[in-house]
Amino acid sequence: MKKADVRLDQVDEIVYYDKPFLKFERILEIVYQNVPFGFRLFHKAIPAWIKTKLNLRKTIQKELKQLVPDYKIPRDKLKFSSHHLSHAASAFFPSPFDEAAILIIDGVGEWATVSIGKGIGNKIELIEQINFPHSLGMLYSAFTEYLGFRVNYGEYKLMGLSPYGKWESTETKMYYTKIKNQLIRVWEDGSFELNLDYFQFNRKEKMARNSKWEALFGLKLRSKNVAFRQSHANLALAIQKVTEEIVLGLAKRAVEKTGCQNLVMAGGVALNGVANGILIQEKFIKDVWVQPAASDAGGAPGAAMVGAILNDKSCDISKLKTSFRNAFLGDRINLPDWQEQLQVADYEIKTFSDHQSMAVYVADLIIDDHLIGWVQGSFEFGPRALGARSIIASPLKKSSQERINRDVKFREDFRPFAPAMLKEEALRLYDFPYAAPYMQFVTKIKPEFRYPLPADFHEKPIIERVKIPVAQLEAVTHVDYSSRLQVVEDKGHPFFELLIALKEKTGYGVVLNTSFNMAGEPMVSSIKDIFDCFEQTALDTLVIENTVIKKK
Repeated sequence: MKKADVRLDQVDEIVYYDKPFLKFERILEIVYQNVPFGFRLFHKAIPAWIKTKLNLRKTIQKELKQLVPDYKIPRDKLKFSSHHLSHAASAFFPSPFDEAAILIIDGVGEWATVSIGKGIGNKIELIEQINFPHSLGMLYSAFTEYLGFRVNYGEYKLMGLSPYGKWESTETKMYYTKIKNQLIRVWEDGSFELNLDYFQFNRKEKMARNSKWEALFGLKLRSKNVAFRQSHANLALAIQKVTEEIVLGLAKRAVEKTGCQNLVMAGGVALNGVANGILIQEKFIKDVWVQPAASDAGGAPGAAMVGAILNDKSCDISKLKTSFRNAFLGDRINLPDWQEQLQVADYEIKTFSDHQSMAVYVADLIIDDHLIGWVQGSFEFGPRALGARSIIASPLKKSSQERINRDVKFREDFRPFAPAMLKEEALRLYDFPYAAPYMQFVTKIKPEFRYPLPADFHEKPIIERVKIPVAQLEAVTHVDYSSRLQVVEDKGHPFFELLIALKEKTGYGVVLNTSFNMAGEPMVSSIKDIFDCFEQTALDTLVIENTVIKKK
C-alpha cells in the first residue's frame, strides 16, 4: 500500500487466501475418521481455531487497527478465496500467457492437494482435484523429516542432497521400488493415493510412522547431527525420481484436460526446480511459467487477484504481466539510514557516479575472489535472491562454494549455489533457450564444459565428492552437472551490467548468486540486517547501490 500510495480506506476489498471454515471442516472430519488416534491433533489444533482462526474477520480487523486505529472493515469488503484458487490466480494472471493449463501441487489447502484448471483471459476454471490426505507435498515433506531436515523448510535441502545418490545402485532402485509399491500408488492419469498405514500427519504433527519406515527401508531415521551417508543420498534420489514422475504425469493430465500446451504452476511442489527442468523439455509442453513465490506466500497476491480480476470481468490484467517480470516488489533501502551507518565503522568506501562503472569495478573484485554482499533497489518477492539482496562471487572457482557455505552461510557443505547469467550464456553453456528469471528450472551443463572425473569419483564419500569440481563453472555446477539457472535478459536488471563486465573480462557472463543472509535467517531487509550479516561473516565487500564498502 505504501509503494502504491494507497490508503486503507481506498482499498476496494481485502481478500484472505483460503476459506477457514472449509479447512476447519477438514480437520474435524479427519479427526473423526481417525478416532481415537486423532485426539492429540484435535487437542492441539482446536484451541487455536476457537481462539483466532474461526473468527479471522475479528483477527484481521484487530491487526489492521494497529496500522490505522480508527479503521473498521465494512462487512462486504472482507472476502475469502479458496486456497487453490488463490494459487491458480497467482500462477496464471501474471504469467506471459493469455491461455494456459494450470497445475497446483502442494501439501494441502482446505481439502485439495492437487488442482488442475484452465485460464483464459481474465477467467479461471478449476476442473478437478486430488484431496487430502493423499498429498505429494506431504509425501515429500515426510522424506524431508525422515532425512533429518525441518518440514516446510528443508525440502530444498532434500532436493540438493538427491544428486549425490547413485541411480545405478541396487540400494537406490530398491528404495524407489518400495516407495512406489508400499508408500504411494500412481495411476496412468497422474492421480495417486498414499498408503496411510505408513503416515501419521493425519493423526499427529509428525509426518511418518518412523518404525514402519525403518523396517521398510532398513535405514534409521536420521537425526540432525548425524553425518550424511550414501544411503541417505540414495533415498533422497529415489523420492526425487518418484516426485518427478508424478509431476510429469499430472502435467500431461492438465494439458490433455485443457487442450493448452502452455502450463503455469504454483504450490510448494512447484519450487522443485529439478522436476520443472524435466517438464519444460517435454514435447507435449510448449512453455512453463512458475511464479517467483509459488508456495503459500504467493497466495496473498493471488487472493487479491481473485478479488480484483475474477469479480471484475473488465479488469485490465496487462500490467500484472510486466510487474512480475523481475519480482522486485519490496522496499528500497533508505539512503540516509545506511550512510549514517558508515560513520560508526572503519571501512574503505568508494562511490561511483553510475551503475556501469561500479559494475566494472565489482567485476574485478569478483575475479580477485571477493565474497560480496549486493544490495540494489527494491528487494525480491519470494524465497530466492534474484539480484536485489544477494551474495555474489566467482562461479569459476570451487573455493567460492566452500567459503560461502562454511564462512558466510554456516551450513551443510553439499549445498549448491545458482548461476545468474546472460541469455546468450544459457544457450552457450546449457543449451537452454527458455526464460528463467526466477530460478525455476534445473538443467545440466553441456558436455564440452565438463571436467573428466576421477575413475573412483562415484565411490568416494559425499564429503569428498563435494570438494571436486565437475565443470568449468566450478562453484555453481552440482555433482550431477546440473545448475538452477537464473537467466537475466532485462537491461535494467541489477545484474545486467555486472554480467556484461564479467563476460568481457573472463569470457563468462555468469556470477554465483545466493541469498544475502546466514543459515536459518530470512534475507536481509533492514540496514541493521545488512551490516550485521556483513560484519558477522567472511564477506569481504558490501555494495549498496553504487557505493562499494570494503572491510579494512
